[in-house]
Amino acid sequence: MQKDLLHRYIFDNLDVRGELVQLEKTYQEILGGHEYPEAVQSLLGELLVATCLLTATLKFEGEIAVQLQGDGPVKYAVINGDHQQNMRGIARLQSEVSGHTIRELIGEGYMVITITPTKGERYQGIVPLTEPTLAGCLEMYFAQSEQLQTRLWLATSTAKVQARASGMLLQVLPVDQAKSKEDFKHLEALTDTIKNEEMLELDAHTVLTRLYHEDNPQLFEPQTVQYRCGCSREKTIDALANVGLEALLEDIQKHGEIKISCHYCLKDYQFNEQEIRSIFN
Repeated sequence: MQKDLLHRYIFDNLDVRGELVQLEKTYQEILGGHEYPEAVQSLLGELLVATCLLTATLKFEGEIAVQLQGDGPVKYAVINGDHQQNMRGIARLQSEVSGHTIRELIGEGYMVITITPTKGERYQGIVPLTEPTLAGCLEMYFAQSEQLQTRLWLATSTAKVQARASGMLLQVLPVDQAKSKEDFKHLEALTDTIKNEEMLELDAHTVLTRLYHEDNPQLFEPQTVQYRCGCSREKTIDALANVGLEALLEDIQKHGEIKISCHYCLKDYQFNEQEIRSIFN
């Protein structure tokens, strides 16, 4: 079964749209090299899936960042992506993790959704983390910003070799309000029967057929989701140029070289004195 795909679908006679995303390699690459506790791995998986689903509902070209931040053991967790479903993510811990719920991990905090279109103005939405699950917090975001009834189902499996993450979304279409409400209620009840194992292990066609075999879901061409860090030596040089030559040379005198590590992919970029001077020449 091919993973790392986002599927969009509609129904013949129902005023509701849906999405299903199933991730494997993308999720594993985000976790790779980071020694996150299992609860944090699961949180990042849910956040990754949620970002994919959220991005697919928006009609824009550009970048998106979905960040959780608070005063709990996890200082922040963020997924950065774009409309082409290129994703990367990271979590930062500030104390020992002992729980699994979003409140136990993040504490008192917020979800900040930042959309930066290629053309147009930047948009930022802030939602307090008052719901017990990440899915519930995102449903609140949709109710406030999109004003469209929306439900999400998120699932993760954090086994190191076969880490997987999956999610589903249902959203009413902005048409006949009374009919779409009834259609949504019907599909929501069916989707509530989905098991995490089915979302994670079965192919998209099987999942949708099992859930909605009487409602004739119509799948669009799937979109590939992939891990892409986006760091580069050129971007690192731009960052160093803002530090200033004198400060960098002092650092080289102490350590022999400048080493910058990407927080996301953990790749190191190293510069000797000659390379640092050439930046400013």
